[in-house]
Amino acid sequence: MPTAISKASITGCTDAHIHYLNDRVGVHKAMVDAFLKLQQAALAAGFNLKIASGYRSFDQQLAIFNGKLSGQRNVLDINNQKLNLADLKIQEKITSILLFSALPGASRHHWGTDIDVYDPDLLNDKPLQLESWEYEATGPQAPLTKWLDENMKDFGFYRPYDLYRGGVAAEPWHISYHPLASMYSSKLTLDLLRDCLATSEISNKTDLLAMLDIIYNQYIINVGTP
Repeated sequence: MPTAISKASITGCTDAHIHYLNDRVGVHKAMVDAFLKLQQAALAAGFNLKIASGYRSFDQQLAIFNGKLSGQRNVLDINNQKLNLADLKIQEKITSILLFSALPGASRHHWGTDIDVYDPDLLNDKPLQLESWEYEATGPQAPLTKWLDENMKDFGFYRPYDLYRGGVAAEPWHISYHPLASMYSSKLTLDLLRDCLATSEISNKTDLLAMLDIIYNQYIINVGTP
């Protein structure tokens, strides 16, 4: 485990803590062994466990957030229906985005401890949407969900967004390596996040900073535990 966690690694402003599994997917260096063991156990059970998204930098998250706020990217409601942001006040726009997209500087993907997973062999040649229906009930990823439910805790993983708590929507594809994520989470303070955003190029900065206390409590620390 890391002996020191830098502010830059908490807020996604460095990838010095990241090991790249390939040219697009990175995870925390101290999580590599745990993930590979989880992947090997999944393979033994008949699943081809892959990472759809791992480490994400502040700039990458900023592009997603600003793109949604400007209307260049779609924003979905809790039922995965497209929203018309033009009809909403700025505060409503921001909270609508936060339902599925983390605030830059506060994404758990910055830490390299959290990954979005799937089994490409279960897709039946259809594109992955990362929507709840794919992982629940009779969705194509449902068998993987069941296996993870029964086994991932043995490797240190859990789902921080296991259900909707009035903040972030349920994300059954998102799993977190608790031994590391708990350390990062404890160091992501409101003051650190405010300082990070104050010097950023985030859209509607004044409105967002005015809401930051609410955002922090409702969308950032309002998560499940193992």
